Amino acid sequence: MTPSAAARARSPVITATVFLVALSLRPALTAVGPVLPRIGVDEQLGEGVLGLLGTLPLLAFAAASPIVHRVSRRHGMERAIFISLLILAVSSVVRSYTGPAGLWIGTVLIGASIAVGNVLVPVVLKRDYAGHVSRATGVYTAFITGGAALASITAVPIADAVDWQLALAVWGGLAVLSALAWLPRTLSPEPLPPPVADDDAPLVSVWRQPMAWLVTGFMGLQSTSFYLLVTWLPSIEISTGVSERATGVHLFLFQGFGLIGGLSIPRLMRQPDNQRAGTITASLPILIALLGLLLAPGLSVVWAIVAGLGQGAALVAALTLISIRGRSHHETTQLSGMAQAVGYLLAATGPVLAGYLAEQTGGWDTTLIVFAGLSVVQLVIGVAAGRDTRAARVPRP
Repeated sequence: MTPSAAARARSPVITATVFLVALSLRPALTAVGPVLPRIGVDEQLGEGVLGLLGTLPLLAFAAASPIVHRVSRRHGMERAIFISLLILAVSSVVRSYTGPAGLWIGTVLIGASIAVGNVLVPVVLKRDYAGHVSRATGVYTAFITGGAALASITAVPIADAVDWQLALAVWGGLAVLSALAWLPRTLSPEPLPPPVADDDAPLVSVWRQPMAWLVTGFMGLQSTSFYLLVTWLPSIEISTGVSERATGVHLFLFQGFGLIGGLSIPRLMRQPDNQRAGTITASLPILIALLGLLLAPGLSVVWAIVAGLGQGAALVAALTLISIRGRSHHETTQLSGMAQAVGYLLAATGPVLAGYLAEQTGGWDTTLIVFAGLSVVQLVIGVAAGRDTRAARVPRP
C-alpha cells in the first residue's frame, strides 16, 4: 500500500492527529519568555545568559534537523514522531526539577525532540493532505500558534500560584497526551517512497539548489524575529513600564493573532502566481511592528497584534514553500531538514544578539533597529522565494 493510499485508509480522526502533535510543538518554548525574569533571579543569570538559554532550543533544532530524515527512513515517520513526543515530555520535567544542570540539559533535549516534529510534520501533511497542502499547513500552523498562545498567557498565573518550574513542566503532560493519540499510527508505519523526483527529473542535492537556499533564508529570518519576540517582548515592554502580567497578555495576543494570520495566508500561497504577494503580505507586518515598538512603545499591545498577524502568516508561507518546492517526499524531507537546520541556526543568533545589545547599550532601541533591518532582508528574500518556478507541481488546494 502506498503512503497516500494508507492515508486514505485511515479514519479522518487518526489522520488529524497530526494537528494534535502541532499543538505540542511550541508550549515548552513560549512558556519561557513570560517567566524569564524569574528564572534569571532564581538562577542568578544575566540577560546575555538568559538569551543563550532562549537560543539553546534553536541550536538543537539546527543540530538535529539534518539527521531527522535518516532516522525517518530507517524507523518510519510515525515512530520517529512518537518517540520525540515522549522525549519532549520527559525533558520538560528534567528542565524544571533537576537543578541548574537539568535546566540546560532539558532545554537542549526539548529542542532536539521538537526538531523531529518540525521536520517531519510538513512531510506528513504533504503526504496525507496531498490535494490541500496550503490549507492543511494553515490549520497545522493554527494549532502550533494556539498551543504557543495558551502557554504564553498561562505561564505567569501558574508561576504566581506555584512557581516557574511548574509553569514550564506542565506542558510535558500535553506531549504525553499527543503521544497517546499518535500511538495508533505507529502500529503500521508507512515508509517514505523512493527518492525519485517528479517528472523523472534528475535528483540534485537540495544543498546545491538556489531556490532551496532562498526558502531556507526566508524560514530562518521569520524564525529569527519570532524567537526574538517570544523571548524578549515581555522584557522590552517591562522596560517601558508595562506590568509583568500585562506582558503575558500581550504575548498571548501575539500568538493568538498569529493563528488568524496563519489561517488567512493560504488563500495567497495556494496559487502559484500569488506566492510573491503571500510572502510580502506575511513579511510587512513584522517590519511595521518592530518599528512601532521602537517609535511608539506606548502602543505595544497594537504592535504585538500586528507582529502576531505577520508571524503566523510568515510561518505558513515558509512551511508551504518547503512543501511545494520539494519535488518528492524524499526531497521535501531533505529540504525541510535543510531549511530548519540552517534557518534555526540563523534564528539562534536572535535572542543572544538581542540580549547582548541590550546589555551593552542599556536599552532595546539598538536591538529593534537591527531586527527591523533583518525584516527588510526577509521581505526581499520572500519576493525571490515566491517566484513560480514549479507551477506545474504545486498541488491544488
